[in-house]
Amino acid sequence: MALRPDAVRERLARLEEVVARLGTLQPSATSPWFEDQRDAWAAERGVQLGAEILLDIGNHILTAHYGASASDYEDIIAQLGTYAVIDGGLRERLKGLGGFRNILVHGYLRIDPTRVADYVRRAPADFTDFALAIRAWLARSGAG
Repeated sequence: MALRPDAVRERLARLEEVVARLGTLQPSATSPWFEDQRDAWAAERGVQLGAEILLDIGNHILTAHYGASASDYEDIIAQLGTYAVIDGGLRERLKGLGGFRNILVHGYLRIDPTRVADYVRRAPADFTDFALAIRAWLARSGAG
């Protein structure tokens, strides 16, 4: 499979939309959760969608550019760090995102509202930094 920079950029644009919407869904300062159930659902979906886009981009780069295959979602993030697509600091900040995505999708009976609120607070910065790192990597790799 060949690297498709346009497909990566399309996904980055969608990730940036998710970041903008997540930025409007911040839990209250006095509560670990949202006052409105609609906001709570939107927050869960936003984090899930952002995670899936991020992991999709990462998997595409690993497979198409490096010929590498990840064993699971967490391995995508780890390998992006190994191949210096993202730096070690961002890799550490994103650690656990793959597992949390699985909880949102498959373990919805065990969702910890405090953990969702934590992801919603930090996801805009983490996802934005990921998008910046990928754009920089595209430029460095000659694909950008």
